[in-house]
Amino acid sequence: MTATTEDPSEGRSAAALYTLMSVMFINIMGFGIVVPLLPFYAQSFHAQPWQIALIFSAYSLGSFFGEPFWGRLSDRIGRKPVLVFTTLANCACYGALAFAPNIAIAFVIRLLGGMAAGSGSVVQGYIADVTPVEERAARMARLGAAYNIGFILGPFVGGVLAKGSVGPIGFQIPLLVASACGACSSLGIALAVRESRERRPAVVDAGGQLAIVGMAARHPVIGRLILLTFVVGIAFTGIESTFGLWAQHRFAWAPKDVGICFGVSGAASAFTNFFITGPLSRRYGEARMLAAGMAGTVITIALIPLSHGDWTTYALLAATSMTSSVAFPNAASMMSAATSDDNQGQVMGLNNSAGAFARVAGPLAASLVFAGLTVEGPFIMGSVIVAPAIFLALSAGRAVRRAA
Repeated sequence: MTATTEDPSEGRSAAALYTLMSVMFINIMGFGIVVPLLPFYAQSFHAQPWQIALIFSAYSLGSFFGEPFWGRLSDRIGRKPVLVFTTLANCACYGALAFAPNIAIAFVIRLLGGMAAGSGSVVQGYIADVTPVEERAARMARLGAAYNIGFILGPFVGGVLAKGSVGPIGFQIPLLVASACGACSSLGIALAVRESRERRPAVVDAGGQLAIVGMAARHPVIGRLILLTFVVGIAFTGIESTFGLWAQHRFAWAPKDVGICFGVSGAASAFTNFFITGPLSRRYGEARMLAAGMAGTVITIALIPLSHGDWTTYALLAATSMTSSVAFPNAASMMSAATSDDNQGQVMGLNNSAGAFARVAGPLAASLVFAGLTVEGPFIMGSVIVAPAIFLALSAGRAVRRAA
C-alpha cells in the first residue's frame, strides 16, 4: 500500500519532490566530483590504459547488479531505509577510494560503490508512490534537472580541489568531499524524508527476480521502454566517451574546451527538464513527446559532425541534450504507470540496470568504431541506433492506449 492513501495532499507530494531533488543534487555532485578525475587518479598508480578502462566500467558493472536488487528491496521494506543505506554506502566507498593502496583495491571499491548505487531507482519509486500519474513526467524531469546541475557543478569542484602532481594523495581531498556529499545525502533523507510505503511481509515467490525480469520483457510497454533505454544509452555513452577525442582531432580542442561544451549542454538539459518537459507532456501526451524527443535526437546527433568547432558545435550538442531531456522523463513516467505499486522500485531498477549495461557496452563499441572506421563513426552509430527508438516509443504508446 502506498502512503498516498494515508495522506494524498499535494503539499506532501511537492515537499517530497523538492527534498529528494536536493538529496539527488548533493549525491550526484559527489559522483560528478570523482568521474572526471578517474583517469588521472588511475595514472597516479601508474595504471595501464586497460586498467583505467576497468576503473571506469567497474561502477556501471556494479550498478547493473545493484539497481534491481535495491529497487526490489525498497518495494518490500520501504524506500527510506534503502535510500539511507545506499547513500551511506556511497559515502563509505568514496572515503575508502581516497586511501586505496593500489589499482586493484581501487577497482574493487568502485565495483562495490556501483553495487551500492541503488538510489536512482528508489528515488523514482518514491516519486511514483506520492505523485498522481498525470504529474509523473514533470516530476521525473525535475529530478533529471537536479541530476544535471549536480553533474555540472561536481567536475568543477573536483578539478579545483585535485592536486594530481603529488600522486594519489593529491586526490584525497576531492574524494573526501564526495564522501561528505554522500553523508549529507544520507542525513538529509534520514531527517527530512517521510516513508512513502508501508513495510510488507516478504512474499515467497518461486520465480523471484527472474519472474519480474520475464514479466518486464513480455510486457508491451515496459519491455519496449527498457529496450529503448538500452539502445539509446549505448548511443549516448558512446558519443560522450569519444567526443573529446573527436573534438581534439577535428578542432584541436583542449580539455577545457570540451568541459565548457559539456557544461553548456548540461545547463540546457537542466533547463529543459525543469521548465519544458512537463508542460509539453501534459499538452501532447507522454508517448508522442518520447517519440518526438527521440526523432530530434537522431537529427541533432547526425548534424554534429557537420559543425565547425564554434557555436555550431555547442548549439548542436546542447540541442541533443534538450531533445533527450524532453524524451526520457516520459519513458520513466510511462513505465511507472504500467507497473503495479508493489513492483515500482524493481521495474525502475531493471530499467536503470539496462542503462548501466549500456554504459559498459557503449564506450567499448564507440571506441572500436572511432579507431577502426572513422572518427565520425560514433555519431553515425548513434543516429542509426537511436532511430528505432522512435518506433519503440510509438509502439509503447499504442499499447498504453489499448490498455486504457
